[in-house]
Amino acid sequence: MLVLGISIVALGGTAVAGIVAWQDYQSRQSRASAAVTAEGDAWATGERIVFRNTAIGQGYGLVASVPLDDPAGARRLSSTACERVDANAEQFACLHTDRGVVPGYTATLRSNDGEVVSEWSLPGIPSRTRFSPDGSLVATTAFVTGHSYATVGFSTETVIRTKDGGTLGTLEDWTLMIDGAESALVDRNYWGVTFVDDQTFYATVGMATSGQTYLVKGDIPARTLTAVASDVECPSLSPDASRIAFKRVTSGSGATAHWAPAIMDLATGDVRLVPESRSVDDQIAWIDDDTVMYGMPRPGEAGDTDVWAADADGSGDPYLFIEHAWSPAVVRR
Repeated sequence: MLVLGISIVALGGTAVAGIVAWQDYQSRQSRASAAVTAEGDAWATGERIVFRNTAIGQGYGLVASVPLDDPAGARRLSSTACERVDANAEQFACLHTDRGVVPGYTATLRSNDGEVVSEWSLPGIPSRTRFSPDGSLVATTAFVTGHSYATVGFSTETVIRTKDGGTLGTLEDWTLMIDGAESALVDRNYWGVTFVDDQTFYATVGMATSGQTYLVKGDIPARTLTAVASDVECPSLSPDASRIAFKRVTSGSGATAHWAPAIMDLATGDVRLVPESRSVDDQIAWIDDDTVMYGMPRPGEAGDTDVWAADADGSGDPYLFIEHAWSPAVVRR
């Protein structure tokens, strides 16, 4: 009876949390949008930046875009809501929270007209997604436990799939090599995949016991991952494939960690910090070979975020790039 009582209380707490989250989401969409939106539904045309619209009001949470050459311009909205998004010229990947009394989590690949190409469930809260350059593969990361990488005892599941929904398995089942030795199949989490091509990628592995993180290079045909650098989280490969943008802990730990954006030269291993005083908890993306961008919470506005940009060589201060936006991706022809 005690177990039953505890279960009922737990389920009741989950239901209340789900109802509150649903009501909060609905209230965000009930007002006029805080961002300027363009008429029409041609959000997936031309060279563009695709992102999650976080402007409070109508259209909140929907996939949106702005022209690549006019990031401050009016945004066009799709009809699809996502927590995380990545896109290429033909399709987009959407990690979605199915809100309700008990929330569920889904990953969907959609064509630009919104048609579902493939869909599968996620084991927890959406975290990261990335396409390979040719769009043949997509990686997803979800939190199985915990809501952030600062959570003690967090657990993730990272999976690479083909665009038709076939799976290459979770990275936790692949062979991990650190300092020339095979690591045991315990004590590790993966996140932040960034593809070189359809054969090779980089990612982060975090060792739960030691707290150490590594940049690993994945070999898809061999199903192996090899550590190539330490203290690298959420890597993002530059368009010319010569550098990795990532976040690095520069002070504190756990919930008090301060993450600074940084750039690593893959040929030399040299690391340069981007002059950002705020803590950046995002997978940095590249606008071009010279500029990176990342999401930041909007102060005083819960649920709203902005995308900021910075020079990859660290020569200038970060600047506001797209207001009311999250999870940006550059799409070129």
